[in-house]
Amino acid sequence: MLLSMTGFGEGRCEQDGLSVVVEVRAINSRFFKLSVRPSEGLGSLEPAMEEVVRKSVRRGTIQVALRIDRAASPEAFKINADVLERYRLQLESLRQRWAVSQVVSLESLLPLPGVVEDKSSHATDVAAEWPVIGRALEAAMENLQQMRAEEGRAMAADLRANCRSVTAGLEQIRQRAPLVVDAYRERLEERLKRALAEYDVELDPADVIREVGLFAERGDISEEIVRLQSHLDQFDAIMELPESSGRKLEFLTQEMFREANTIGSKGNDVEIARAVIEIKTAIERIREMIQNIE
Repeated sequence: MLLSMTGFGEGRCEQDGLSVVVEVRAINSRFFKLSVRPSEGLGSLEPAMEEVVRKSVRRGTIQVALRIDRAASPEAFKINADVLERYRLQLESLRQRWAVSQVVSLESLLPLPGVVEDKSSHATDVAAEWPVIGRALEAAMENLQQMRAEEGRAMAADLRANCRSVTAGLEQIRQRAPLVVDAYRERLEERLKRALAEYDVELDPADVIREVGLFAERGDISEEIVRLQSHLDQFDAIMELPESSGRKLEFLTQEMFREANTIGSKGNDVEIARAVIEIKTAIERIREMIQNIE
């Protein structure tokens, strides 16, 4: 089963006045990297969060964002009587100085800075909140995995289609290869007969056989055909494994490209060269998709 390295997941959890929302984004990368953007004061939870993430992700860049809302209790707010008294005295002094008859109301003083102390924003026991945060993160990772699996299935179908294109091109080369030597022998005999006819010299079949043999040896691509077919078979088998194996597929793709290049350089035939171009085009599409597979 293939897994895409890109995806998004969101998880929510609420308990005892604590509301947690976790968003997880995954992008492709050769190695594992975790980037956490937690609410203030939650940096100590990063090791525990990484442990949860690594259960589902082996490589790729994972961005985790947390949003935490804590329901405030009545005990979290307190009026600072000293500050309030100082405000009142100053305003009263100004009222008398300016001869203003309006009396300063208590309600107008409450919004002033420092009058009401909000203790809900003070440091909290994040360790006690981890069970709720952890459940939200696990839910987000589960949703992320679902998206990655869906994209992986779509990519697997596309990869198999491109592998079939490579197989079709390889079959054309396999059928064409034996004809290349025969065509070369006919061209060689024709050229030699024309050249020797001017000097009334007969063509020695042994010389032709020896030259054709050298050409056949230099242009023998049978091993490359076998190896490329073997890589295709291994590629298909790896895609059927229960775990995603992007690095193995990446290695095989490099090997397939190398064999295709060798076939193109040794083939000595226009039709084989055309088939190699189609094969390399399909392999390049495979290579691009492999970059996004875990």
